[in-house]
Amino acid sequence: MGETTTLTRAGGDGPASGAATDCGGPAPRITPRRLPSRLVMALLFAAVAGPLCSAPAAAWDIAELMQGLAQRGAERATFVERKYLAILDQPLESSGELRYVPPDRLEKRTLKPQPETAILERDLLTLERGNQKRTLRLREYPEIAVFIESIRGTLAGDRKALERVYRLELHGGKERWTLVMFPSEAKLAAMVLRIDVTGTGDRVRGIEILQADGDRSVLSVERVAGAAAAPK
Repeated sequence: MGETTTLTRAGGDGPASGAATDCGGPAPRITPRRLPSRLVMALLFAAVAGPLCSAPAAAWDIAELMQGLAQRGAERATFVERKYLAILDQPLESSGELRYVPPDRLEKRTLKPQPETAILERDLLTLERGNQKRTLRLREYPEIAVFIESIRGTLAGDRKALERVYRLELHGGKERWTLVMFPSEAKLAAMVLRIDVTGTGDRVRGIEILQADGDRSVLSVERVAGAAAAPK
């Protein structure tokens, strides 16, 4: 026969009063007649680890993410973009600066491998390379708009603008999150499978666009501390 241990409440078999536990309610006073070593170790571990009924962590959702992004002001960041194309063995790499001025101005100035500029303000996209300059209206080029709005809408924390084009899913926690965007219209889904935006807190760290044909682009973003963006 193994050792039998009996635990009784002090003062009899009925409920006993005592100090309140962290989980609410009185803590019963237990008088050990014989405590096996395994039970003693369990009680010690529980004392060190703390109560198991602590309050749950605050929920992290799309609304909270968008609110944090929307509260940021004008900013400047450096970027490195790599485009992986099926017809090439090596990715195409470019780098430069991103400038965002709320609520709707976004500048992408590529410095390498050759200078070029894309400036988006409201519905107008202006492209410059060398002596060439061209202005487009986004509504006339939906295949371009789907890429650009994913960046501008996220930086602005504009959930309504994003959800007009995408179905949103948020994964991870506040310190490391991924916002996944799936095109909601069949015409756009034929071009783009999904867009993954990664970040920490209210900072966007990267944007990956996976196209339907298997090509993809990865944009890595690094904020320039203490430098606010200003339109030129």
